[in-house]
Amino acid sequence: MNTPIAVVGPTASGKSALGIALAHELDGEIVNVDSMQLYKGMDIGTAKLPVEEREGIPHHLLDIWDVTKTASVAEYQSLAVRTVEQIQSRGKTPIMVGGSMLYVQSLIDAWEFPPTNPRVRATYEARLEEIGIDLLHDELAAIDPEAAAIIEDKDPRRTVRALEVIQLTGKPFQASQPPKDAPPRWNTTLVGLRTHTDWLNPRIELRTQQMFSNGLVGEVRSLVDDCGLVADSTAGRAIGYAQVLDVFAGKLTEEEAVEKTVIGTRRYVRRQRSWFNRDKRIEWLDATDGNLVSEALDLVQS
Repeated sequence: MNTPIAVVGPTASGKSALGIALAHELDGEIVNVDSMQLYKGMDIGTAKLPVEEREGIPHHLLDIWDVTKTASVAEYQSLAVRTVEQIQSRGKTPIMVGGSMLYVQSLIDAWEFPPTNPRVRATYEARLEEIGIDLLHDELAAIDPEAAAIIEDKDPRRTVRALEVIQLTGKPFQASQPPKDAPPRWNTTLVGLRTHTDWLNPRIELRTQQMFSNGLVGEVRSLVDDCGLVADSTAGRAIGYAQVLDVFAGKLTEEEAVEKTVIGTRRYVRRQRSWFNRDKRIEWLDATDGNLVSEALDLVQS
């Protein structure tokens, strides 16, 4: 069976382009590992490649969830493992592309998810109602700074979940995850795109400006009116979408929304770098290298 490849790294580093290039060379098919690209209709703000730009390469696990659905890493894991093994069974090379940290790990590691307890979760949900997400996230940071570093500080669901796991297991949230020094599932080759701030930040700014000029506000309006998108949802907290929803709520001007989307993306990139840099199995390549595809091919074929 063909050994899978995972292309990971920060937002706007060129993962999609490298994934398609590798798929052409290795008779591959793309498996999406971007949590927000799982949602139907969230196209502009997630930089989801239009069908005509996929160059005939099959892409899997795009547009599978409605925007009203609460994301589930465990559900994604089940779907993605089955998808990878189906691609292998056809003699093709699975190429997993994306930068959603927990989703990447759920796919390349045999991660058995921690237990849940409705009573404990309800305790933290009540605490969330009492003090708000900012202070609850601060409480998480005080007892488990590593978990707080990777969980968005405006993400109430994952903050509550981390606190629940910590109480149930008596261990840091990170301890419930498989070690990053174990062989990856299927002996996957992990290729990381390393970037530098002075190269990546202008790309983030340009991408954000293009998203707004290409109709992000209209896309969000359609998702609200036609699909039931709300701010208090997984999809509604996505970077870019949350800021546009704040425009609709009168909390931001569109100019402020652009600025806050850039800031939010930069913060997310810092979390991605911190997460992926701890995984010593990743083989890093310079995203700015003009011979990137050749170097990646040498790496995966060695």
